Amino acid sequence: MKRNILNKLFIALAATALFSCKAKKQLVTRKADSAATTTTTKAANPVVAKIEAVKARQTTFNTFSGRAKTKLNIDGKSNDVTLNIRIQHDKKIWVSITAILGLEVARALITPDSIQVINKLQSVYIKKPFSYIHNYAGRQVNYQTVEALLIGNAINELLDENGQLQPGAGGNSTINGSLQGLVYSLLIGPDQKVTQTSLTNQAARQSLKVTNSQFVEADNRIIPSHISIASAVSNKNIQAELEYNRTEFNRPLDYPFSIPQGFSPAN
Repeated sequence: MKRNILNKLFIALAATALFSCKAKKQLVTRKADSAATTTTTKAANPVVAKIEAVKARQTTFNTFSGRAKTKLNIDGKSNDVTLNIRIQHDKKIWVSITAILGLEVARALITPDSIQVINKLQSVYIKKPFSYIHNYAGRQVNYQTVEALLIGNAINELLDENGQLQPGAGGNSTINGSLQGLVYSLLIGPDQKVTQTSLTNQAARQSLKVTNSQFVEADNRIIPSHISIASAVSNKNIQAELEYNRTEFNRPLDYPFSIPQGFSPAN
């Protein structure tokens, strides 16, 4: 696996954030949230009511850990890896990438201020401010964006009462709008969980589509076990299919990370 592919993997995680073995937990049927539907129908401002319903169904947590088998395609080059993800809410995202026979090939630590990546195959590292991500994603992307997409939550900035609400079939609905030059669309399921997030910035030639499916219950929380990400930035294209086969919330976690001696900065 080449150096630039490993580096771009973590850029993809931070830009969006980022499952086909079967999930061990039983799939959850996405039933309509009748209380939220009634409130939305009767509300003077249906958009505000819908946003409040979505917020009420956001997954809350202190810590999260998950293991995801991942098919990654960067500019036509495909790799199968396993991501071990640990999150301390609002503080840090730790990711270990393993390849064949469970060999760890890279590790990353993402915080609201910085991103660090160790490429063990090439003995190099990246140590940059979080704003480095904006070379590969819109400036609207922040640390909270990454957390939200890895858990299957709606991006808070897109829950804007100035958006337009469009009812759809089967209890689905869509919220469309624009934010600082970014055109967005949120597809909301009948259970008020996000099914798809689409972001487009035509002027910057950037687009991102994240699709959540195969919802499961984990520690009394409903989350997607399959997350599909398609990102395009100028002439760079990244696609990732993540399938969680293990998820846990609010367990004590360690986040070991250090740059080994002898490693040099990546070009």
